Amino acid sequence: MSDKTLEMTMLLDFYGELLTEKQRTCFSLHYNDDYSLAEIAEEQGISRQGARDLIVRAEATLRETEQRLGFVARHLERRAALSDMEKLLLELEGLCSGRAKELTGALLDKMNTLD
Repeated sequence: MSDKTLEMTMLLDFYGELLTEKQRTCFSLHYNDDYSLAEIAEEQGISRQGARDLIVRAEATLRETEQRLGFVARHLERRAALSDMEKLLLELEGLCSGRAKELTGALLDKMNTLD
């Protein structure tokens, strides 16, 4: 999966409800199902250019929304921080024994529920 595809699918997950039904459908077919513009046009009963326009407008809407709200960026930052914390806790768990080892294990378990 390309970086752009990953970015677009995340934006769709976070902000997809802001798109029109037609935009959301075409966007999802293109990025999630890997349909070509011609395949989307045929399935939706529109021109290839119409499919492209819907996708381009949807991309713009999603990017503008992310620029304003930043939910995806914050989500990615939190996931990176959790990953770093997990690595440190695993290292600490290896150095501990007894109750300290139990506590680091409990923290790791708790972190895994946050993903």
